Amino acid sequence: MTNLALRLLRKARNRTRLVADAAAATSFLTSYPKSGRTWFRFILSNYFNTTADLKVGVDLHSTFSIVPNFDCDPVRGIPAFRQARFQSRIPLIVVTHHGYRRSIFLNRPVIFMVRDPRDVLVSAYFHATRHKHRFNGGMSEFLAHPDQGLTPLIAYLNGWGDGLQRHPHYVLSYEALSADPVAATTKVLSFLNYAVDREAVKMAVDASQFEAMRDRERSEGIPAHNYDLTDNESLRMRKGKVGGFSDYLNSDQAELIEARCARELSARAKELIATTGWHIA
Repeated sequence: MTNLALRLLRKARNRTRLVADAAAATSFLTSYPKSGRTWFRFILSNYFNTTADLKVGVDLHSTFSIVPNFDCDPVRGIPAFRQARFQSRIPLIVVTHHGYRRSIFLNRPVIFMVRDPRDVLVSAYFHATRHKHRFNGGMSEFLAHPDQGLTPLIAYLNGWGDGLQRHPHYVLSYEALSADPVAATTKVLSFLNYAVDREAVKMAVDASQFEAMRDRERSEGIPAHNYDLTDNESLRMRKGKVGGFSDYLNSDQAELIEARCARELSARAKELIATTGWHIA
């Protein structure tokens, strides 16, 4: 069997396994990259660790064993969750950046995280240039890039704007999470029909303070990522500032994002963005 045939066979097997895992999932936590899922995953991990008495030292590595990625990676994916043997004690919330496909997400409930596209794109720029080193141009070139800038973000939001209508879902904005993380987390747990212990929610939020997580990232790093931990702009926990895009985008760049979002986002995608506080005409 050729290498290509082996790769295709492996891909088919992984897809079959993931579809089975999707059917077993309690829910999906979905978002476009740089929308705040690392922070929210950490909050949920601390909450389940306390309420289910998992006895895990929650950090940026062990968090994947409690709230795993939707893939077959043994360290960050569903195998890590299964190896930890938490199945009967906490819900299986699988985390993904996948664009919407009914064949993947079936009929499962979805927690959809959304963030102001202007903040997302600034964070994505630094992720591409300083964290992944996969882009070398300036901000304007990045925004125009067909695979990394505005185009894929708009396509993602349009796809999920329509797709969410087929699922029980809860839309969680990064802005709402930032304004009141206790209230936002409580609403998500209620959506999942999981017992809400308000004191445990407060403890989980306190254990997941942005500054503390950034310090953890500097000392621990993140599994499967190799980057300069001394460069603040390369960190996953870079700034976390709502509206921070204004520190990086010039007026032409901001106007370009606003114009394209107004012109190309669907009505349902604009409703998703409205939960961030940005109402697009």
